Amino acid sequence: MKMQTNVYSVSGGVAGTVDVPAAFETPYRPDIIKKAVLAAAANARQPYGPGARAGMRHSVSTWGKGRGTARVQRVHDGRMATESPNNVTGRRAHPPVPERKWEQKVNKKELRIARQSALAATACAECVKARGHQFDDSVSFPIVVEDAIADMKATSEIVEVFEKIGIGYDLERAKDGRKIRAGKGKMRNRRYRTPVSVLIVVSDAERNAPIFKSASNLPGVTVEEVKTLNTSILAPGGDAGRLTVYTKSAIDAIGGWTQ
Repeated sequence: MKMQTNVYSVSGGVAGTVDVPAAFETPYRPDIIKKAVLAAAANARQPYGPGARAGMRHSVSTWGKGRGTARVQRVHDGRMATESPNNVTGRRAHPPVPERKWEQKVNKKELRIARQSALAATACAECVKARGHQFDDSVSFPIVVEDAIADMKATSEIVEVFEKIGIGYDLERAKDGRKIRAGKGKMRNRRYRTPVSVLIVVSDAERNAPIFKSASNLPGVTVEEVKTLNTSILAPGGDAGRLTVYTKSAIDAIGGWTQ
């Protein structure tokens, strides 16, 4: 007998039930989830390093011994030491090299298991609560809402639906948790750090739905199509159990995933 879950209407009531797809029955594998997320982060890194002649663009010579000074390379028409790693304007001793390989390989079967395991964790109330999300105990998992939510054009309407369902507390948690980032990221267009909140999953046919704009103003909220779901989105940072809301059509599409 297949497991069933409630389908919530946009008014907050239960509009019916739906069979939970087999993909949500995948065993919980936090080790493979973590491996897949860390590999994805490593593969997204951009190689970096100094120029090949950085710190070496000088006409230099050494004075040799007998002057009571260090026998380092100095600018040819002056006395400033340069080029040596221990000197100002000198090259770096052991700089990062662009040739370094950052990418990590993960088997295709492991990637599939990681994605489906992270998907199954979104249907486990204990996993979602352990991740720090806040919601009413009466909410049934996985959380499924009728397709009408994808057509909502106002952010206030999305918030109202979440509050009626019983997951509005998590929006407040993300809003109150927005803090100024520590470190130099403040200078690099990422001044604030916002906690991850609700993930809204819609079907591929709803790729142009108004919810993509109306939910974009909510802190920590992300809207994704079924085809763009991956382990990093379902389990940010490698921690499975993200609070996720699926539309009815999205659940039907996930039913086509293979084990």
